[in-house]
Amino acid sequence: MTLYQKTLGDFQQSYIGFAALVIIGQSCLGGIAAMYILENGNSLAQMLQLGFVVITCTIVNVGILAQLTPRTVFNMTIFSIVLSILAIAMNVFVI
Repeated sequence: MTLYQKTLGDFQQSYIGFAALVIIGQSCLGGIAAMYILENGNSLAQMLQLGFVVITCTIVNVGILAQLTPRTVFNMTIFSIVLSILAIAMNVFVI
């Protein structure tokens, strides 16, 4: 069994509890990404990065509130976390 399948199974089994943790966790990570993005200025590139991070985090929260399937919310959460981490890494180390 892959790590993805095992984690998805745990997420589906305790969806309500994990949904609360996902809202808090990915919103905090998105806020950290926004902070690092805005530390580098407010050019068009930074505003596009900020827009992508904010929209992704908002879509995950809306997906939970709209009661989408646990698999959909799980996949959106992974995408949001990866995007936020990439934005943090790009603004801390690259730029």
